Amino acid sequence: MKIAYCSDKYQYTMGKTFVDAGLDTKKAVFNMFYRTAPDNNNWAVVSGVNEVLEMAGSLGSQPESFFRKFLPEDMYEDFCKKLTGVRFTGDIYAMEEGQIVFPKQPIITVVAPLLQAQILETPLLTIMNHQMAVATKASRVTRSTDKPVSEFGSRRAHGPWAALHGGKAAFTAGCVSSSNILTTTEFGIPSTGTMAHSYITAFGCSVHSEFEAFDMYIKSHRGEGLILLVDTYDTLKSGIVNAIAAFKANNIDNNYKPFYGIRLDSGDLAYLSRECRGILDREGLSKCVIFASNALDEYLISDLERQNAAIDFYGVGDAIATSKHNPCFGNVYKLVQMEDNPVLKVSDDKAKVINPGFQVTYRIYQNNESKADVTCLRGDNLATAIEKGSEILLRDEYDRTKKTRYSEGTYTAEVLQQKVVENGVRVVPDNTQQQKQDRYLYELSRMNPTERRIINPHYHKVDISDDLYDLKMGLIYKIKEELNHV
Repeated sequence: MKIAYCSDKYQYTMGKTFVDAGLDTKKAVFNMFYRTAPDNNNWAVVSGVNEVLEMAGSLGSQPESFFRKFLPEDMYEDFCKKLTGVRFTGDIYAMEEGQIVFPKQPIITVVAPLLQAQILETPLLTIMNHQMAVATKASRVTRSTDKPVSEFGSRRAHGPWAALHGGKAAFTAGCVSSSNILTTTEFGIPSTGTMAHSYITAFGCSVHSEFEAFDMYIKSHRGEGLILLVDTYDTLKSGIVNAIAAFKANNIDNNYKPFYGIRLDSGDLAYLSRECRGILDREGLSKCVIFASNALDEYLISDLERQNAAIDFYGVGDAIATSKHNPCFGNVYKLVQMEDNPVLKVSDDKAKVINPGFQVTYRIYQNNESKADVTCLRGDNLATAIEKGSEILLRDEYDRTKKTRYSEGTYTAEVLQQKVVENGVRVVPDNTQQQKQDRYLYELSRMNPTERRIINPHYHKVDISDDLYDLKMGLIYKIKEELNHV
């Protein structure tokens, strides 16, 4: 696929001017980051980096005729010829997939000739905004319960590509499986599936035909996990009765491996699950699991858990696949340095003022608990002190009177952005999906429990170094002074 060229035209009209101005080969540093996390939280989950690296590696795959289709004017002829030879030759620094990231921290940093770095903007954001929206929502859903959650929102996803990579992002952030078979074949993620109502009604439209459907399914799938959908007609009067009869007719009991169960897909899930649990237990089927679906999200699941619903597994569709409450993630891609000169965008909106310069983020731990994050200019005074393990002082960016001191020997630190591409060549292999999920779960375990809350979480301490603060304020002051004399 031509993912590297899934771009906006202005990336290329700007690119022509860069060439005409002799800027196209100048070294540029771009940061991809977000300003605000969804759902009044202050963190998100990284997903999509591997696809970004694959995308960057595919630059230079199109002939001149491709570019002439959207740049047909005569003035673009030489530029289109040049574009056929534009391949990515720069460096990329990135956080690992599964890592937890806070606002304004560089998730991906691209250091490359300006033309190359600029034309990556739209496809890079397309990939990262989709996957991080899904991963961050999946994190919220899976944190709302200690029961396993399966993702099966492909039919609600915004196209096949979104379904495939959405399943991957959901698994990274804690889902145990996906219903999408391409997600399984491409990423090795466990697949799961039960049955649709059409399966039941294909055997006829009656209570007896429901039993026949269950009976045949068990005979057809013996040796696999068996989950029977029990709400086609009436969950308590028909579905659960026929499921139990079919299980017993086929000698399916608590000794059956790998598992057997029923699925509830409508109605009062708390009430129905408890009623079904009682019936199953009285019939000696205590190991029959109850799987629940039906437009679930983290709020509904939390409510079901508070009501002591007898649910063993949750299936979540569109809430995860489309990040339903916050479908548009806010990653942006901003130029922060040209050659050795830091740059920034100034705005009356304080949240939109970016951090300039070539940056790196450190996460500070004490007793294996994440205490604070600080973004520095690479090699600045604070970065050097952290690398040496010396005493450090962190100041709040917006209230400089707020300070936290970490004495030498009382903390450890981790660099969050690693070089993954050097001179256009990938230098770090992709992790398996299980490794990505393990990374997420490990980072989650190191957060304070108050920061993991779904509602009104405590905000993690996120700062910038004094040198970065001074650089930022100095550039803003310089621009404001110039504006005062316009």
